[in-house]
Amino acid sequence: MHKSVMQRFLAIVNPAAGGGKCGRLAAAALGRVRALGIELDVCETTAAGQATTMARKAYREGTRNFLAVGGDGTSYEIVNGLFPEAEADERPALGFLPLGTGNSFLRDFTTRGVENTIEALRESRTRACDVIRLRHTAGEIYFLNLLSLGFPAEVGETANRRFKGLGELGYILAVFRHVINLDHHAFPHRLDSSDEWNRSRDLFLTFSNSKFTGGKMMIAPNADTADGLIEYVRWGPIGRAGLIRTLPRLFTGTHIHHPLAARAGVRRVEFELQGPVNVMVDGESLHLHCQSLEILPAALDVIA
Repeated sequence: MHKSVMQRFLAIVNPAAGGGKCGRLAAAALGRVRALGIELDVCETTAAGQATTMARKAYREGTRNFLAVGGDGTSYEIVNGLFPEAEADERPALGFLPLGTGNSFLRDFTTRGVENTIEALRESRTRACDVIRLRHTAGEIYFLNLLSLGFPAEVGETANRRFKGLGELGYILAVFRHVINLDHHAFPHRLDSSDEWNRSRDLFLTFSNSKFTGGKMMIAPNADTADGLIEYVRWGPIGRAGLIRTLPRLFTGTHIHHPLAARAGVRRVEFELQGPVNVMVDGESLHLHCQSLEILPAALDVIA
């Protein structure tokens, strides 16, 4: 889809993203944007949550075009600054200069990163994109990529709590820890208007808007960012040996054909949890008492 993109943007930069790589590369990337004739206002974050505050303030003051300069966490914070106000007002546009550790969401559109964004800005190219809203007992959050419960959420929490300074190695160590101490949990939920609650014990549940997570892991191969559906993937109580054998299939998307797996495209999910659980939302490890998920069709324009 092509649409005329206004020529003024707010670029929100997380200089700490990618272990400081973003801080070193941001000026050159933003210079390339300015060379297209685009006017830029630039804000740099110095603490978690600031990108949300900056985006919310700018949207309220009339800004509708944003650039996330950093990684997954930067775009996640910006989206949560734009919504819920953007639900009832003019649709914002969001572009990505992925200079952080990764941007799993953007991989649905391109593997060319900054180059693709520069090209899309030059051509005023945007795509309508869905957004997912999670309601929980303490409020609501919005995301573009996915929410997961169970194994990946527990791995993420352990990696952040025990191995945070080790980067990718820390994540691998957390995976091995949870494979050794493998457990399965029930997350009672129902899809759309079904009368049946699923109370089975599972390895994980994921609710995706886009295909990839963790860089190249294709957790939801049937996801489409503009189909007005949440891609639901469930993997039942697989054992340690089966999990180790099957893990490579998470990178090809063929895991959804496993006998213990199931998938569906849905518009709403309801939860009946007894309390807060660990969740992973667009790379952020959170502890939430989830209540429901809803799709917001074509709520955002993505510059890609």
